[in-house]
Amino acid sequence: MRFTAPERSGLDAGVFRHPVFETLQSSHLALCRQPDWTEVADLNTLWHAPDNRFGKPYRFTAQEDLADGLHYERRIFDQGLIATRSRNWHDLFNAFIWMRYPRIKEALNVRQCQDIAEVGDKQRTRSQCALTHFDEAGAVVRLSDDSLLAAWDAHDWPLFFAGLNRALAAGQVQLWLFGHSTYEHALNPDIALVAKALVLVGDEAITDTRMDAWVAERIAARGCCADPQELRPIPLSGLAHWHAGYGQADFYRSVPCFRPKRPDKVYPPPLRLK
Repeated sequence: MRFTAPERSGLDAGVFRHPVFETLQSSHLALCRQPDWTEVADLNTLWHAPDNRFGKPYRFTAQEDLADGLHYERRIFDQGLIATRSRNWHDLFNAFIWMRYPRIKEALNVRQCQDIAEVGDKQRTRSQCALTHFDEAGAVVRLSDDSLLAAWDAHDWPLFFAGLNRALAAGQVQLWLFGHSTYEHALNPDIALVAKALVLVGDEAITDTRMDAWVAERIAARGCCADPQELRPIPLSGLAHWHAGYGQADFYRSVPCFRPKRPDKVYPPPLRLK
């Protein structure tokens, strides 16, 4: 069943106290908490948008006003116009991600259009599925070293999250949430959140801007997101205090997002920061 976000008028403002929303920029979180919608035209005034590869600045445009019949991805690629539904949580969060990580969003769009050019818009490649999974539910995780990978590979969730939460507290791990659907799903506090992660290994912290550019380069070069099976699931509910049941004895057995690994599952090695 397709997820339907709650209406803004009936939404408990307390939902935005969940730690997932702390990963948004503070100005964007303020727009979520205010009682009225930010209209599509107003989003453009908040964004110093870069140009696309044809020298046209990216712009959000109300989907309701469009009648050109163009494919969503092709319109972005050719014209820099990002179709955005008015008063819609999913598209509002998508706009926030475009504002914060424009290079990754651009790289995903270019890759999508390259595959559309090859197979048409009636088929979908494995690459397109991977790009969409990352776009909707993606995360980027920087580890200082490989020490957590064995537990993550094995879906040994108690061991993995014990180490991950310690490393996050010590500043040895960075986590960026990229998927706009993740934020939309978090509007329902009963949903256990799971992201699809690209994993970087590097011993020094990096800025949002560098992460955006570095990951975009890897996506553009087809160094990742060739198949959805490459993406590592990370049940965000295992992060400290991200779920009401965190810390309970049966937590990893009772919350269904902590799934065991399939016997035949093999993850690719992480991307090495240079």
